[in-house]
Amino acid sequence: MIQPPPIDLSLPYLTKGLEGIGGRIRARSEDFMVEEVSLYEPSGYGSHLYVNMTKKNLTTRAVQLKLAELFNLRPQNIGTAGLKDKFAVTTQTFSILFEKNNMQADDVVDRIRDRLNLKVNWAKFHGNKLRVNHLIGNRFKIMITDIRIPKRQALERSMRIAEMIHLKGLPNYYGDQRIGKDGKNMKKGWAILQGQKKFNDRWLSKILVAAYSSYLCNRYLVERMRRGLFDRLMLGDIAQKHETGGIFWVNDLLTDQPRYESKEISFTAPIYGYQMSKALGKAATLEEEIFEESEMSMKKLKRMKVTGTRRIGRLTPRIEVAEVPRGIQLSFMLRKGGFATILLREFLKTEQGY
Repeated sequence: MIQPPPIDLSLPYLTKGLEGIGGRIRARSEDFMVEEVSLYEPSGYGSHLYVNMTKKNLTTRAVQLKLAELFNLRPQNIGTAGLKDKFAVTTQTFSILFEKNNMQADDVVDRIRDRLNLKVNWAKFHGNKLRVNHLIGNRFKIMITDIRIPKRQALERSMRIAEMIHLKGLPNYYGDQRIGKDGKNMKKGWAILQGQKKFNDRWLSKILVAAYSSYLCNRYLVERMRRGLFDRLMLGDIAQKHETGGIFWVNDLLTDQPRYESKEISFTAPIYGYQMSKALGKAATLEEEIFEESEMSMKKLKRMKVTGTRRIGRLTPRIEVAEVPRGIQLSFMLRKGGFATILLREFLKTEQGY
């Protein structure tokens, strides 16, 4: 049996020189509130019913399966724009395709409210299934509680941390929700890619393989941090425009570095796969080092149909910090794929709060 290479789950802090405030998140589900920001509004016409709901202490997958069972549909008929935290109050949209029955929106809403005890905010038809790339991002309102230092001191520290993130941006690491606690999901994904494990649940297999790909992306970001390459571009980087999402290869640092510093663009990190766009020059060398270190092969990725893509390497959120009766409240928006826990760990400086 093939043994995995050494695993490094460490994630360097962007604000390592600034003291954190300790405390914890999710003391109550209501302390962690998430709301999707959709790419578009449903038109009111079509065969897919978009239903926007607020749920508490339920995973996105659990609601997806409940909806499929309630309406006697395949889970594939239920579309989502992203997975949301379980221990939280989350507002997100699901699309439902009724292949045979012509359901009325009001009847669907009534049945969901009566049978699933979920809050339905609105329901409207649209012409296509809701998918992951149909999301701009998520708005968060998160309470940090059980802080043991004076509240005024906690506020001052939080303001300094927020200012540093505003200045430099934040490494777009994947969080434990994807990698798994102590790398549990990632390790299973590695075993699937090696042919050592097999799951009958295709959805689960896909998630676990994605966890391993996410781990390799983290390794790349960690190396950029450790080598002092997070604050600057490299020749051959594939950069992305924040406003439009357009990508290009960096070949003029004198022009592009100021654009990076103004947060107009950022470098992208590799999600390895056989169709992934590759960096050039020095940037390519670093990407190749990370992949070689993994002892994974492109052949194995191709066998599992891991196509690969690029992920923007840093997030540039604007964070509102407020002192509230129970602690410190942070309000911010992250683009799709960003993990709030990665931002929060910069403030807590302890993994105990999760």
